[in-house]
Amino acid sequence: MKKSKSDAEIRATKDGSTTLFSDQFSQHYHNPNGAVAESRHVFFDSLSIPERLERGEPIQVFEMGFGTGLNLVLLKDYMERSGNRSEVTFNSVEAYPVESDLVKGFDFGEELNAGNPQKWLETIFSELKKGLNRFEISEQLTLSLYIGTFDEMPSPPQPVTDIFHDPFSPEVNAELWTPAVFHRIKTFCRDDAMLATYCAASKARAAMAVGGWHTARKRGALGKREMTVASLNPERLSGLKRLNDDRLRERFERGDFE
Repeated sequence: MKKSKSDAEIRATKDGSTTLFSDQFSQHYHNPNGAVAESRHVFFDSLSIPERLERGEPIQVFEMGFGTGLNLVLLKDYMERSGNRSEVTFNSVEAYPVESDLVKGFDFGEELNAGNPQKWLETIFSELKKGLNRFEISEQLTLSLYIGTFDEMPSPPQPVTDIFHDPFSPEVNAELWTPAVFHRIKTFCRDDAMLATYCAASKARAAMAVGGWHTARKRGALGKREMTVASLNPERLSGLKRLNDDRLRERFERGDFE
């Protein structure tokens, strides 16, 4: 999870949107080549969310790491463009939320800024309390945001259809890339749920496989060679280049990644 916000500073990315940089972890929250562009590719395009919203499908998202709220902003925008026919719940968890005064400086790019997301995000961040927070973003979109650690968070009330796995990288935030974490996420989900993450590390993929997920590789965003998509139903990965889950589990259990 994104840790202390006292060291977070706003930085511009190459697509005109902003992200945060953590001195503590020496990592950006998003790809410095484009925060918005990365999220569109990794989460929304990879999980076909715009097309499903157009069809009016109900969607239950679980996001690991609320961060700047960018994915919620994008989801709201996609819903409005599709005509807001889908019922959507956005479940997320954040151990160390951004200070509300920092939100005023966020820039989501000209297209998203037209909806003035900074204003309603600032309201959300200013009202957060420890534990479960619920906000009606629109008639069709509800935010359920747990402030605390993932292991403390209660299970979402409805089965999850889509997972945005978006914590800091395994190198600095290893506790959110373990088989136990992916197994617990599995318990939240419908049996055809899909998971997407920017990460392509073999250790993280092996943890997914040990945790009960089928895995595949996909082209990464903005200069990254690969990302990972996973599902509880291997048929949902048809058309993608599958990874050898048995081999990944064998390597993990043998201790190759220690």
